[in-house]
Amino acid sequence: MRSHSYDDVVGSPRKRKIPEVPADAGLVVEEPGSGFCGAVVRLEYGNVVLEDRHGKHRVFPLSPAGFLLEGKPVTLVPPRTTPKPARTISASGSVKVQGLKARTARASRIWVEGKHDAELVERVWGHDLRVEGVVVEPLDGVDVLAERIAEFGTGPHRRLGVLVDHLVAGSKESRLIERIDDQNVLVTGHPYVDIWQAVKPAAVGIRAWPSVPRGVAWKEGICAALGWGEPYEGWQRVLAGVGSFRDLETPLIGAVERLIDFVTIH
Repeated sequence: MRSHSYDDVVGSPRKRKIPEVPADAGLVVEEPGSGFCGAVVRLEYGNVVLEDRHGKHRVFPLSPAGFLLEGKPVTLVPPRTTPKPARTISASGSVKVQGLKARTARASRIWVEGKHDAELVERVWGHDLRVEGVVVEPLDGVDVLAERIAEFGTGPHRRLGVLVDHLVAGSKESRLIERIDDQNVLVTGHPYVDIWQAVKPAAVGIRAWPSVPRGVAWKEGICAALGWGEPYEGWQRVLAGVGSFRDLETPLIGAVERLIDFVTIH
């Protein structure tokens, strides 16, 4: 035989647990003390704001068992929200595409002068290029640009974007570019002698890029002035100093962004 509890003997009711209900916007409840019935508008400072059918607002504390839902006592609690995943920004400043699978490469290409240019563009814009399916290839100098364009065979869906160092009035580079006349080719550039100089000095721990005497190869002169050893060692320092577009000078950023836009026009 089952033993009787004290509640069974004296007939006192067990305490019923009052359900907790998320105070979602639009939920209609009644505050029994005042008889005010309205829909949840918002929560603020531990209170709930209700709006009745006449548009009148009243504020009530979120106290235990403080409201009636369909005539039954409930405790209103803050809604359970799933936090939105934080947006991850790529090195170029664009929103990073999560779970990216690189798309099939386009026929269009971006050409840069050399290996260092290609590595720097990849470091900052690599994510964007994979999203768009754009391949970056080094030219090893602009002297061969016209011949390479002819070999490539451009067209509306086979465009070329070309990034050129030291693209300033009167330079050898600017004279070579003047010969290019193809609506499917866009040449942009920056004013710096070399792509290294398009990296902000502070990013590599120096106050300014040293001046290199005429007749001295620029990279060798820079490494000698800064005690960086051989150019390949100096380049590793430069590349390691670049974490995002913020470490680059504005002319280079604008030049690369224009090229990406040009070769990804559908």
